Amino acid sequence: MLEEFKKFALKGNVVDLAIGVIIGAAFGRIVESLVNDIIMPFIGALGGVDFSNHFIGLNSGITATTLAEARKQGAVLAYGNFITIAVNFMIIAFVLFLVVKGINRLAQQKKEEPKAPAAPAEDVVLLSEIRDLLKQKTV
Repeated sequence: MLEEFKKFALKGNVVDLAIGVIIGAAFGRIVESLVNDIIMPFIGALGGVDFSNHFIGLNSGITATTLAEARKQGAVLAYGNFITIAVNFMIIAFVLFLVVKGINRLAQQKKEEPKAPAAPAEDVVLLSEIRDLLKQKTV
């Protein structure tokens, strides 16, 4: 069973998947930083709203003004956090769409590049030489 697991774990597909997950996590951090540090501040400035601290306290004793403090005081309905995550998802989906579209465009350009004509087969070359020699002798 150990040998069978070793064969499975070292298959190319499993290793490729592991590499893809690692690269995906790193790319996710980049996109998360892009969204949180660059795009969301602009959205907040345009609307004058910071979505992350909008919440409804489900306990009557919640007096906090930030979501982190409110969660310490009791249960909260963090609808602003949900809006932020939904906007993040839309931005991430759009960025991934652009990446896939770019990759597909590059792949299509490679397919459309003109290919050099293949060299004629040896027998075709030999027959062409014989034809040319026969033409020279008859002229």
